[in-house]
Amino acid sequence: MENQKYLDDLRDIRQMMDRSTQFLSLSGLSGVFAGSYALIGAWFANSIIKEQLATSDYYVRYRDIENMLLIKVTAIGLAILGLSLITALICTHLKAKRNNETTWNSSSKRLLVNFLIPLVTGGFFALLLLRHEFFELIAPVTLIFYGLACINASKYTHRDVRYLGLTVVVLGLINTEFTGYGFELWSLGFGVCHIVYGAIMYFKYDRK
Repeated sequence: MENQKYLDDLRDIRQMMDRSTQFLSLSGLSGVFAGSYALIGAWFANSIIKEQLATSDYYVRYRDIENMLLIKVTAIGLAILGLSLITALICTHLKAKRNNETTWNSSSKRLLVNFLIPLVTGGFFALLLLRHEFFELIAPVTLIFYGLACINASKYTHRDVRYLGLTVVVLGLINTEFTGYGFELWSLGFGVCHIVYGAIMYFKYDRK
């Protein structure tokens, strides 16, 4: 009996330490919304590309068409990112409030910093690829660095985020080999994976 009580005390101490170093108010619903935004944005971008190619004048230079599409697709990507961030902040704030926690604390700061370092690095790398016209590598690079950002941040939140990151990294590596499937793999990584892992996290943690 005494040994069991000792083990229970150790388990309670461990849980208290985990709660003090991890931000556990990350909302699974925000992942579902982010994935939905990504799929809608991907469909919209694909429609724009098809329409642009179908209606462009034969004598319009290929480079001009490419530049127009690039601007439109980039705008869609930025809109998806903005919507996802706003939704994540709202959902996480509501969950933290429900759990009597503060959204902005030392744990959430560590989570954000560790998430942003690989993400911002990947963003600059993608811009350099864009500048040097390595267009086929932009999708895999964004997948890989986003996955690394999730893995790096997972030390400070639910472990499920690590598995999301690993899945997205693998998809990015596959996309590096099969560059012709960038659109499909990008949609799978940022869309479907977010919805699946977001739903898992919602049912595991948010509905308790």
